Amino acid sequence: MRDELILVQPGLEHREELEAYKAETLAIEPLIHGDGGWDLCATVEDWLSDLAVREDEATCPPGYVPASTFLCLRVADRRLIGFVDIRHKLNDYLLNYGGHIGYSIRPDERGKGYGKRQLALALAKCRELGLTRALVCCQADNQRSRRVIESQGGQFEDARQEPGNGLALRYWFDLTT
Repeated sequence: MRDELILVQPGLEHREELEAYKAETLAIEPLIHGDGGWDLCATVEDWLSDLAVREDEATCPPGYVPASTFLCLRVADRRLIGFVDIRHKLNDYLLNYGGHIGYSIRPDERGKGYGKRQLALALAKCRELGLTRALVCCQADNQRSRRVIESQGGQFEDARQEPGNGLALRYWFDLTT
């Protein structure tokens, strides 16, 4: 398939792509969505250590839920196209505003249909993790994300005002089919 995408667990071998993605995104946006905190870490080693702690419920920090973070790579050239963060369960905040899946697409790769394919891969990972339903949220003013979610069959439930932020649109996916 042309421009095939895969989700992989991050490792030190992705250092150059991770650093380039971070620099490119933070030059135009204040944070990276779905990156499991990469935008907050000084080094790849620190970030990978944080991810390992967050993935295990026994070591997950207070206020967080266990999560798995994946890189979305284009197979042809191993370019980092996006991030996917899958939360294994929801706390109150995630239930109301964040959902099971956080994601982003590299700025210079947006508008090419990668978001739709990346979300489809993320939903498949949710099934592998044993989830039967997945909540995906986006801000009401993020029309691209909204179109991505709706293109993959997300069923709109409602919109909730997030304190200090905007209106969060909440969509559910049935993963049993």
